[in-house]
Amino acid sequence: MKPRMTGLFILLLILSIGSCSLLTKPSAVHDLGYPYTNTPSEATTLPEQPPVTVDAPKWLTDTHIRYRLLYAAPTQVRFYSLDRWIAPPSELFEQLLNNSEKQWPTPVNIKLQVFEQQFDSAEKAKVVMRFTATSVPDDNKHQAQKREFNLQLPCPTPDAKGAVTGFNVLTKKAVDNIHIWLVN
Repeated sequence: MKPRMTGLFILLLILSIGSCSLLTKPSAVHDLGYPYTNTPSEATTLPEQPPVTVDAPKWLTDTHIRYRLLYAAPTQVRFYSLDRWIAPPSELFEQLLNNSEKQWPTPVNIKLQVFEQQFDSAEKAKVVMRFTATSVPDDNKHQAQKREFNLQLPCPTPDAKGAVTGFNVLTKKAVDNIHIWLVN
């Protein structure tokens, strides 16, 4: 290759690499937001209360935001490439439960089974959570209870942003549902 052609080739290569990085959307890391509407400065400290723990199967212990195309490939789990959770969903959900303003009457163990966005069509998606909650009595006043929760909510948009927004609302709804179940 002639020196002039080599220089032109290198220049074109550098420009193409640079333009790819300019056109690529930056990656984003998400959490579930603050509990309810409180910001850290508004959060109140609750008296010592029983802990809530959340466990998940191995496939839910990473930070991927999962989705399924139910209309095209319902058995294939996919991941958004530019968006991730800041921590595994089980850790985010546990933090939300323990930082909520709810007073838990007994320790609670959650087994998270499903935490994904599901597309019914290219334009219509929902977020889905399925988990089992078990109360763990620490005294003689309460009996162990167990209940399965299967929650879903339409996404405002059929994309990663819609999934994150949907999970922000759905997880807070899950906290409310668990609390209502335990105190009734």
